[in-house]
Amino acid sequence: MSRSDLREKVPLGRTGRVVSRLGIGSSYGVSTRACLRAFDRGVNYFFWGSARTPGMAHAIRDLSAHHREELLVVLQCYVRFASLMPRSVNSGLATLGLDHADVLLLGWYDRFPPPQIVAAAADLKQRGRVRHLAISTHQRPLARELSADERFDVLHLRYNAAHIGAERDVFPHLATQKRPGIVAFTCTRWGDLLNPKRMPPGEAPLSAADCYRFALSSPHVDVAICGPKNDAEMDHALTALDRGPLDEQEMQRARNIGAHVYGTKALADWFR
Repeated sequence: MSRSDLREKVPLGRTGRVVSRLGIGSSYGVSTRACLRAFDRGVNYFFWGSARTPGMAHAIRDLSAHHREELLVVLQCYVRFASLMPRSVNSGLATLGLDHADVLLLGWYDRFPPPQIVAAAADLKQRGRVRHLAISTHQRPLARELSADERFDVLHLRYNAAHIGAERDVFPHLATQKRPGIVAFTCTRWGDLLNPKRMPPGEAPLSAADCYRFALSSPHVDVAICGPKNDAEMDHALTALDRGPLDEQEMQRARNIGAHVYGTKALADWFR
């Protein structure tokens, strides 16, 4: 399957599901209308994250009535006590009107999660409340370790033009067979890559769509998460799918901007 057309869905690692290259996060206020429009454009990766604004919940409820098997709903769980996990998951599912989540994401671990947490997640999977397990981290050495653990079907990690360490520390070490699905978050580096004040002299900032295209230009990244605040931002994000991966000139520009935003000479030299 070619990855040059970002409008085509791809297999998501060990899940066996096919997903859109762009995913939508719930945390920034995306509207129901924007979610429905994105679904009509083929977007099916709906990330019900830590800030659960209502627009996505309404969209998932609406879409699930006729398109449940087409949706891939990711439910994030931040609890650090295994006994609280079932309550957290059940509450999220009730809000979304679902009997199961396609993916349970164990949110933001800087070290390997305790055995009790993994066991509680596995129990929810066994009982059919979730179908697959995922985990997110900002720590690249941990990401590398987690990618080899077949209990986790999907790995969420930070990857953008300013934070390219995964290219060195994670991507080359992924298994060629039965690798986890790779989902990139903070693709705009919390907006820094869009900020004119953070740019090199005389350089225009990247667009959000170009930030998603940067992440999706990697052959290792399956999904890039966008976090639109409004309908206009959702429409703009969708242009990334039409424009495809960055070409060589666009990629060099993105890397130069990323090196400047990151702010180290060593990183800038690494790009040359």
